[in-house]
Amino acid sequence: MSEFDYDLFVIGGGSGGVRAARVAAGEAGAKVALAEDDRYGGTCVIRGCVPKKLMVFASEYAGVVEDAQSYGWDLQQGPFDWPAFRGRLNDELDRLEQVYRNLLKSSGVDTFDARASLSGPHEVTLSTGEIKSAKHILVATGGHPVRPEMPNAHLGIVSDDIFHLESLPKSLLIIGGGYIACEFAGIMNGLGVEVTQYYRGAQILRGFDDEARGLVAEQMREKGINLHLGTNIVDIAPAEADHSMSRAGTGSDAAMGAAAQDQMAAQVSKDAARGPVWVKATNGSEKVFDLVLFATGRNPNSRDIGLEELGVKLGRRGQIEVDDYSQTAVPSIYAIGDVTDRVNLTPVAIREGMAFVETVFHANPTPVDHSLIPSAIFTQPEMGTVGLSEEEARDKEPVEIFCTSFRPMQTAFAGRPDRVLMKLIVSKANRKVLGCHIVAPGAGEMIQLAGIAIKMGATKEDFDRTVAVHPTMSEEIVTMRTPVRTA
Repeated sequence: MSEFDYDLFVIGGGSGGVRAARVAAGEAGAKVALAEDDRYGGTCVIRGCVPKKLMVFASEYAGVVEDAQSYGWDLQQGPFDWPAFRGRLNDELDRLEQVYRNLLKSSGVDTFDARASLSGPHEVTLSTGEIKSAKHILVATGGHPVRPEMPNAHLGIVSDDIFHLESLPKSLLIIGGGYIACEFAGIMNGLGVEVTQYYRGAQILRGFDDEARGLVAEQMREKGINLHLGTNIVDIAPAEADHSMSRAGTGSDAAMGAAAQDQMAAQVSKDAARGPVWVKATNGSEKVFDLVLFATGRNPNSRDIGLEELGVKLGRRGQIEVDDYSQTAVPSIYAIGDVTDRVNLTPVAIREGMAFVETVFHANPTPVDHSLIPSAIFTQPEMGTVGLSEEEARDKEPVEIFCTSFRPMQTAFAGRPDRVLMKLIVSKANRKVLGCHIVAPGAGEMIQLAGIAIKMGATKEDFDRTVAVHPTMSEEIVTMRTPVRTA
């Protein structure tokens, strides 16, 4: 008889935690439990990838009628029904959550709808008062969006809140320039909201290829998004407030404490129909918006669950520090996914969960390969990317740049000014394709397949030997013969 209640206790019911739990139980035969204090499916399924992508789909229908008319169809534009869409969205999320619960149940995993904290290297205490022991503990608690530390920040919502709006605002200010900010700018613009976006940096989507992100910014403006670069928010207050007192007033979020701030923000975020918000920007402009969305970053969910007391090391932002095998400084405790702040993508969390099971329950030490991970940003147009940007590559070695930008057939025929971009970064030394960047409708679908070739070490000549599929946008990836520049 085991000295522990379980072989594995997983804290967190997101994609990574659920995959690790059910594979350990179903395939490795381990006795497994999982605790989740919110909804099963985590950020991706409940408040991230899935609902966001469905909103992207909804927003992209805005131009369908006009395009169809250009192709000879007699269609008329109707209004967007947000309550109807939101109802369907909630039904789909409920269905997916039940799928996750059923997967755990069918794999033999015991589940607890409770908050779990660590009370020992092999012990978990639940908010119900129960205490469970386990040979191994896996922390997969994910992350959460954060507001800036400034007075009245609770007046703005964060990305978690946007799926629960009772009604769409007429005007929206988005603060931030990362992929979440840019994706929601496109979504809300497509749904008919007047969107303004402030970003303090010189260009949106920092860390991605400069040429690709430049085209995304250009196309966002072309579609009507009022994008202000080098601009940040310095003050926010209720529109009817005395603005001269807003910064120094007693409502400072920093002074009220994190718990009170979150509670107030949660209450305010329940109703998008509350009073409008006055905002002052670093460029001196003052404007009133119906709603403000802070997309200014995410932090790991690692605080107040007993980690530091046990000797688990946390980084500056609260990320759990782990080795190549997802093991913490406490040998019995592991961590995967966004709470480790390595590569914050759902498929990566799932891979880390699989590698954990292989390492711990199959005695086959398996590190996670975080190199050459394809990813997509669901801006409008989409960006798909894998490997090095031009800027990263040229700092490492001499490279050749193959790039083309053009108007795609479908939208050019309809008279739209949309442009797309196809780009390859090639090593001069060994001719390997070091990076591929696509800005185009369906870029996420294209980059998945390009990622296979690049992960296999394909050279530019391998691409050249591949016959083009015509007429497609993606054929340009294999027809570019002459570099546009070297670096």
